[in-house]
Amino acid sequence: MTKRRLGTFAAAALGFVVGSVLLAQQPAGPPKPGPETKKLEVFAGKWKGDSEMKAGPWGPGGKVASETECSWFEGDFQLVCTESGSGAMGKFKSQYILGWSGEDKVYKYQGIASDGMIGAATGTVNGNTWTWTGADKMGGKLVHSRYTIVVTTPTSYTFKMETSPDGKTWTTAAEGKSTKS
Repeated sequence: MTKRRLGTFAAAALGFVVGSVLLAQQPAGPPKPGPETKKLEVFAGKWKGDSEMKAGPWGPGGKVASETECSWFEGDFQLVCTESGSGAMGKFKSQYILGWSGEDKVYKYQGIASDGMIGAATGTVNGNTWTWTGADKMGGKLVHSRYTIVVTTPTSYTFKMETSPDGKTWTTAAEGKSTKS
């Protein structure tokens, strides 16, 4: 082999090795949602809810009707939901986000409502039962909340919202059912 051919061969071989190393270091593309995130798919879509609110720290009791629409945010890691409805306290609106925190290994809820509330909760799922717990101040006092959802079919679920002053003794604040429309 001549010097010139040897140099060309060496340059080509070096280029191949460097190219292979650079390609191996390239990310495989944007991250993809894992199986925990995909479990939230059960809440995607348009829902109609009917519930009975009990009189308590959330206001007077009575019937509540709501409509909720949840859709995937860009990247498919979080569901963004918008809700509107009416009940004993009049009309209301809220927006919230549901997602999986891989760092904390827990589902997270972050929401705002037209009554000025800002809330956060963490969630777990066991089979068809989702349990969300949080603690927020109301009237200067810490109020614990627990929101339990039981998925009864692919197009319906029941829910119960409970409150507690100490996180141990729970009182039902609302119960109801949502159906996919």
